Amino acid sequence: MVDSAASPTPAPQRVVSLIASSTEIVCALGCADRLVGRSHECDFPPEVAALPMLTRARLDTAAPSGEIDRAVREILTDALAVYDIEAEALRELKPDLIVTQDLCEVCAVSLSDVEAAVCDWIGTGTDLVSLKPSRLDHVWSDIRRVAASLGEPLRGEALVEHMQGRLRKLEERLRSRSRPKVGCIEWLDPIMDAGNWMPEVVAAAGGRDVLSKPGEHSGYLDWAQLQSADPQVLVMMPCGFGLERTRQEMAVLDADPRWQALSAVQKGEVYVTDGNQFFNRPGPRLVESAELLAEILHPQIIEPKHEGKAWARYLG
Repeated sequence: MVDSAASPTPAPQRVVSLIASSTEIVCALGCADRLVGRSHECDFPPEVAALPMLTRARLDTAAPSGEIDRAVREILTDALAVYDIEAEALRELKPDLIVTQDLCEVCAVSLSDVEAAVCDWIGTGTDLVSLKPSRLDHVWSDIRRVAASLGEPLRGEALVEHMQGRLRKLEERLRSRSRPKVGCIEWLDPIMDAGNWMPEVVAAAGGRDVLSKPGEHSGYLDWAQLQSADPQVLVMMPCGFGLERTRQEMAVLDADPRWQALSAVQKGEVYVTDGNQFFNRPGPRLVESAELLAEILHPQIIEPKHEGKAWARYLG
């Protein structure tokens, strides 16, 4: 007797990730060997640098913060994409799974960009998964979705449980501590707050975010709002900037008397961080981001293992 049941769909073996966080998710799931292509921003773990790069920015990412912001707004005003996709190179890789995002046109290549690039062949055995996390529970769901798409749902559940366990452990250590008012800054010129999952990360790190609410998208920050919130601690985490680049970009704020008037600035409670590797990537290292933020907020309790490498006190 012949079994008429349909054969299970084989797990994808040729995966393209077009956003840094999903590249980290794929690797954390133990599937790094399936990656065949990446975005220009995918740089962790370091071995992914050997993969073909399939996107590029239309602007000068080495320009000062203010120039980058103006360039992005001009591009979006003209209804253009901030990033280009190497569509032919993508097609030649013959991926059976492409992972992208639909959260922010500025952070990475968007779902609509990918759909436009592959519209004439996406139906030929290639699955497209788009992630859109704005809270921590969305990050957990996205990890499970990527794992399921890779045919590894149990690995996805194990990774989520591991991350949640680390966060619970951190929260328990800080439960009895006072919670300082924290302001997280995602862009420096003009100033933008760090929204989405960051208020939850701040809470896990033993702080109280006074600039954003969980799930709210990051946005331009009014000086009056910043002055009214009066954070006790300011943490600078510009998207795409490493620690030294963040330190260099602080000059524009140092020159502003409104910045100098803030309590956190006057008390020396301003910290620069590696916003490129941490905080802004909704993937496995959000837990590490919470842990290093806890080092800043509660140094008496949490050993400063990341100081000097991922964060530093800024003294002007």
